[in-house]
Formats: sequence, C-alpha cells, structure tokens
Amino acid sequence: MRDGKDPFKGRRFTAGVILWAVRWYLQFPISYRDPERMLADRGVPVDHTTLYRWIQAYAPELDKRLRPYIRMSSGSWRVDETCIRVKGRWMYLYRAVHARGQTIDFLLSARRDAAAARRFFRKALKQAHTVNPRTITVDKNAAYPSATKTMKRAGELWRFAKLRQRKYLNTIVEQDHRRIKRLVRPGLGFKSFHSARQTIAGYEIMVMVRKGQVRAVPANGMPIQATFIASLFGVAA
Repeated sequence: MRDGKDPFKGRRFTAGVILWAVRWYLQFPISYRDPERMLADRGVPVDHTTLYRWIQAYAPELDKRLRPYIRMSSGSWRVDETCIRVKGRWMYLYRAVHARGQTIDFLLSARRDAAAARRFFRKALKQAHTVNPRTITVDKNAAYPSATKTMKRAGELWRFAKLRQRKYLNTIVEQDHRRIKRLVRPGLGFKSFHSARQTIAGYEIMVMVRKGQVRAVPANGMPIQATFIASLFGVAA
C-alpha cells in the first residue's frame, strides 16, 4: 500500500467493516469463522477466506501506521523466545518487554541461534520508541552472549550494556508470551512463514494498544481506539 493511495480501493466492503473485522480478529482469541458469523448477524455476508485476506493486507499496515505513536520504552529489556507452529514446523518468536511489561519488539525466525538474536536486536534498536538498553535479561541460551558481543564490537550495541542470564528474572516476558499464544491458538497453526509474520505483526501491535502503549489511546478505550485507527487510514470511524 503506497503512501497517498486509497488502501481500500477495489475492496467490495467498506473501510469501516474491514477495520472492524481486522481489529477484532487481532485482539481476541477467535478463528476467522467467528467474525464471519458476527458480521452475518448484522446482515454483512463475508466469507472467512475474505477475512484471511484482510488480515494479510491490513495487519502489517496497522503495525506500520501505529508505530510512530508508541510511547518510549525504558532501557531494561527482558528477552525470550517462544515457539509458534508454522506449516507443521516449530518457528521461534523472539520478544522483548521492559521491566514494567510493555512490549519493546518482536521477530519471527526459522532458527534459534546467534544470527537470529542479532537480527532481533537490530530490528528492536531501529524502532523510534526504543533506547539502547542498559540491561538485557535473558535465559541460559548461549546465542545471546555471542550476539551481544558481536554487536558491541561492531558498535551496534552500547558497550556498557549488561547482559544478565538469570531465568528467574525473566518470568515477566515468559508470562507475556501467553497473550500471543492465546491469540494464535484458535488458528491451529499458520500455513506459511509469510502469513505467520504478517498476522503476528498485527497481534503484537494490538497487544501494545491493549497495554496502553499507544499515545492518546487508553488501554480499554475501544471507541477511542476505533476512531484513532480509522483516522490513521484516512476514514471516518
């Protein structure tokens, strides 16, 4: 979707219907057939395959448009990865939250190694709402010391950043994985890496909204959320 173009051009349904379905699917543990039934109850016949296409198109777009409004995070990172099933195989979802539980960033990877850890850290550090971490708390995964040492030598990571391999301090991010797992579960796994990455981007950004991380949008303010997201796409709520 290029800037200046109507993101809903050519769609059979209105922007309001599409954004409603996308927001609800990405926030609640439901399958594609659930919003299909909900819309049918309101006299809007939408097939679940159409809903799938909407998520693939608008979940990453929602992530991109909300990013500039995320509140600044702190320099205390808690990093961990959890497993997500994609086309019958386990993939790794790298995630970081700060000490108060706010999401810092995420990355889906086919591998769980030092290269994947570096990709995740680089992605997180590029975000406008993040700062170079003072502390990075991880588990005993040997990939993290290797990744941080390499990045410090390259000047990509603050050289005084402290890496702490203490699993008991990482319970906050391990518990936070449950939010995403709960959203993923009704879909019974993803059919491709691309669709998983697109959908998870939507899950994660809406988790940030629900945590109150988006400026001017209260954590539980659904009407304000709807109006704000509609404005990002240039449509009336």
